[in-house]
Amino acid sequence: MGKTVMIVDDAAFMRMMLKDILVKAGYEVVAEAENGSVAIEKFRETKPDIVTMDITMPEMDGITALKEIRKINPNSVVIMCSAMGQQAMVIDAIQAGAKDFIVKPFQPERVLEAVKRAVG
Repeated sequence: MGKTVMIVDDAAFMRMMLKDILVKAGYEVVAEAENGSVAIEKFRETKPDIVTMDITMPEMDGITALKEIRKINPNSVVIMCSAMGQQAMVIDAIQAGAKDFIVKPFQPERVLEAVKRAVG
Protein backbone atom coordinates (compact mmCIF):
# COMPACT_ATOMS: atom_id res chain seq x y z
CA MET A 1 0.00 0.00 0.00
CA GLY A 2 1.27 3.46 -0.87
CA LYS A 3 1.89 6.15 1.70
CA THR A 4 -0.85 8.73 2.28
CA VAL A 5 -0.25 12.45 1.78
CA MET A 6 -2.00 15.69 2.66
CA ILE A 7 -1.12 18.70 0.50
CA VAL A 8 -1.39 22.15 2.07
CA ASP A 9 -1.06 25.24 -0.12
CA ASP A 10 -3.22 28.32 -0.62
CA ALA A 11 -2.72 28.09 -4.41
CA ALA A 12 -4.98 25.46 -6.01
CA PHE A 13 -2.56 25.24 -8.94
CA MET A 14 0.34 24.31 -6.63
CA ARG A 15 -1.79 21.65 -4.92
CA MET A 16 -2.70 20.23 -8.32
CA MET A 17 0.96 20.13 -9.43
CA LEU A 18 2.08 18.37 -6.24
CA LYS A 19 -0.84 15.95 -6.35
CA ASP A 20 0.03 15.04 -9.94
CA ILE A 21 3.70 14.36 -9.04
CA LEU A 22 2.82 12.29 -5.96
CA VAL A 23 -0.06 10.27 -7.43
CA LYS A 24 2.06 9.29 -10.47
CA ALA A 25 4.71 8.03 -8.02
CA GLY A 26 2.17 5.83 -6.21
CA TYR A 27 1.28 8.02 -3.22
CA GLU A 28 -2.34 8.45 -2.18
CA VAL A 29 -3.45 12.04 -1.62
CA VAL A 30 -6.04 11.78 1.18
CA ALA A 31 -6.58 15.49 1.83
CA GLU A 32 -5.88 18.99 0.57
CA ALA A 33 -6.04 22.23 2.53
CA GLU A 34 -5.79 25.88 1.53
CA ASN A 35 -4.48 27.18 4.87
CA GLY A 36 -3.04 26.05 8.19
CA SER A 37 -6.36 26.01 10.08
CA VAL A 38 -7.99 23.69 7.57
CA ALA A 39 -4.78 21.60 7.49
CA ILE A 40 -4.97 20.90 11.24
CA GLU A 41 -8.62 19.79 10.99
CA LYS A 42 -7.91 17.54 8.03
CA PHE A 43 -4.76 16.16 9.66
CA ARG A 44 -6.86 15.02 12.64
CA GLU A 45 -9.45 13.43 10.32
CA THR A 46 -7.18 11.67 7.81
CA LYS A 47 -3.91 11.06 9.75
CA PRO A 48 -1.72 11.14 6.63
CA ASP A 49 1.77 9.59 6.58
CA ILE A 50 3.22 12.74 5.02
CA VAL A 51 2.20 16.41 4.88
CA THR A 52 3.52 18.90 2.34
CA MET A 53 3.05 22.37 3.82
CA ASP A 54 3.35 25.77 2.18
CA ILE A 55 4.93 28.37 4.47
CA THR A 56 3.10 31.53 3.40
CA MET A 57 -0.69 31.21 3.60
CA PRO A 58 -3.65 33.30 4.77
CA GLU A 59 -5.36 32.69 8.15
CA MET A 60 -2.61 30.46 9.56
CA ASP A 61 0.87 30.15 8.09
CA GLY A 62 2.65 26.86 7.56
CA ILE A 63 5.06 27.14 10.47
CA THR A 64 2.24 27.69 12.99
CA ALA A 65 0.31 24.78 11.45
CA LEU A 66 3.47 22.62 11.56
CA LYS A 67 3.84 23.27 15.30
CA GLU A 68 0.18 22.37 15.90
CA ILE A 69 0.44 19.18 13.85
CA ARG A 70 3.57 18.18 15.77
CA LYS A 71 1.57 18.63 19.01
CA ILE A 72 -1.11 16.25 17.68
CA ASN A 73 1.50 13.73 16.49
CA PRO A 74 5.14 14.34 17.44
CA ASN A 75 6.21 11.74 14.85
CA SER A 76 4.38 13.40 11.96
CA VAL A 77 6.35 13.84 8.75
CA VAL A 78 5.98 17.38 7.41
CA ILE A 79 7.83 18.69 4.37
CA MET A 80 7.75 22.46 3.97
CA CYS A 81 7.34 24.15 0.61
CA SER A 82 8.62 27.66 0.02
CA ALA A 83 9.31 30.07 -2.76
CA MET A 84 12.84 31.29 -3.38
CA GLY A 85 14.34 33.67 -0.84
CA GLN A 86 12.59 32.35 2.27
CA GLN A 87 15.70 30.79 3.85
CA ALA A 88 15.05 32.27 7.30
CA MET A 89 11.54 30.77 7.31
CA VAL A 90 12.91 27.44 6.14
CA ILE A 91 15.33 27.40 9.09
CA ASP A 92 12.41 28.20 11.45
CA ALA A 93 10.45 25.34 9.89
CA ILE A 94 13.27 22.81 10.33
CA GLN A 95 13.72 23.92 13.94
CA ALA A 96 9.96 23.50 14.46
CA GLY A 97 10.21 19.89 13.31
CA ALA A 98 9.88 19.84 9.51
CA LYS A 99 11.72 16.88 7.97
CA ASP A 100 12.74 18.64 4.76
CA PHE A 101 11.78 21.44 2.44
CA ILE A 102 11.18 21.84 -1.27
CA VAL A 103 11.48 25.05 -3.20
CA LYS A 104 8.91 26.32 -5.69
CA PRO A 105 8.61 25.98 -8.60
CA PHE A 106 8.52 22.24 -7.92
CA GLN A 107 10.95 19.87 -9.62
CA PRO A 108 9.29 16.42 -9.63
CA GLU A 109 12.57 14.60 -8.85
CA ARG A 110 13.27 16.87 -5.89
CA VAL A 111 9.73 16.46 -4.51
CA LEU A 112 9.93 12.66 -4.67
CA GLU A 113 13.45 12.62 -3.24
CA ALA A 114 12.34 14.74 -0.25
CA VAL A 115 9.26 12.56 0.36
CA LYS A 116 11.22 9.29 0.12
CA ARG A 117 13.94 10.60 2.42
CA ALA A 118 11.42 11.97 4.94
CA VAL A 119 9.63 8.65 5.36
CA GLY A 120 12.93 6.79 5.55
